[in-house]
Amino acid sequence: MAKKMAKKRILSGMRPTGPLHLGNLHGALANWKKMQDHYDCFFFIADWHALTSDYDMTAPIQGYILEIFTDWLSVGLSPDKCTLFIQSHIKEHAELFLLLSMITPLPWLERNPTYKEQIAQLKNKDLSTFGFLGYPVLQAADIIMYKANGVPVGIDQAPHVELTREIARRFNYFYGDIFPVPETILTETPKILGIDRRKMSKSYDNAIFLSDTPKEVRSKVGQMITDPQRARRNDPGNPDVCNVFSFHQLYSDQKTIQRIDQACREAQIGCVECKQMMAENLIQALEPIRDQRSYYEAHPDTVRAIIEDGNRKAQAVAHNTMEQVRAAIKI
Repeated sequence: MAKKMAKKRILSGMRPTGPLHLGNLHGALANWKKMQDHYDCFFFIADWHALTSDYDMTAPIQGYILEIFTDWLSVGLSPDKCTLFIQSHIKEHAELFLLLSMITPLPWLERNPTYKEQIAQLKNKDLSTFGFLGYPVLQAADIIMYKANGVPVGIDQAPHVELTREIARRFNYFYGDIFPVPETILTETPKILGIDRRKMSKSYDNAIFLSDTPKEVRSKVGQMITDPQRARRNDPGNPDVCNVFSFHQLYSDQKTIQRIDQACREAQIGCVECKQMMAENLIQALEPIRDQRSYYEAHPDTVRAIIEDGNRKAQAVAHNTMEQVRAAIKI
């Protein structure tokens, strides 16, 4: 009998900086849910990574961790198909981070495009810390700890994985082939803008959350910016630049999408009616997630048990990896 091939392993994580929204769903979770049927998946809460920029605001982190796990389970991530765990509960991550920091050249970190962008964008924060500069090394430790074959990311995150690949190759050059060099798995993600047409983000207060009630969804959709050039009901609109129409393309059926497209261009439908239709379709699409969320909110001990089980599974893998690393370094 032919031997069954082992699934390739992937790893990805999220920082616990607040409840998850539609951008998180389409940018990561929908892909994770598909991948768990085809890969050996490790998904984790990157709570140490949250400290790289929010080191002075740690109080909400524990609550966010439980919220995010609840969202993950509600969307359909299954503890029977993937390992779900918390980064800080696996202390081996800190040890491997330390060891990798010894071999990572400083210029590699300074050329990181995200480092430069966030320094420029978050001028209200003091990000001149070792932790912020060195977070790609911690990220590399997260990934190669589990000997991941690939990391699913959007195109903007690809440079992070490339740096991990460089660090893994450098370690292997010095100490022997311990780590596979992970591949970048580029994932197609629909462009999800917030209700103000900026990137959907908790910090911009423009997000529709997975935990929002139907009333909250209707209210937020009602505030969405449509075609900026359409000032009156009888003005023809352009769905190609309308954020509401982009949501119709995700949450409405094809017949409705075609009807809205034509009716908007011919001024046969107003923005208010268009928003109302989209809001109801969005609410219907999110109903299975809300139902599951209600269950897990009523059973927080179940969520905690899933976290503890995932931590045990991850810790066992990390323990074995670090035994190999210590032997290779001879320390």
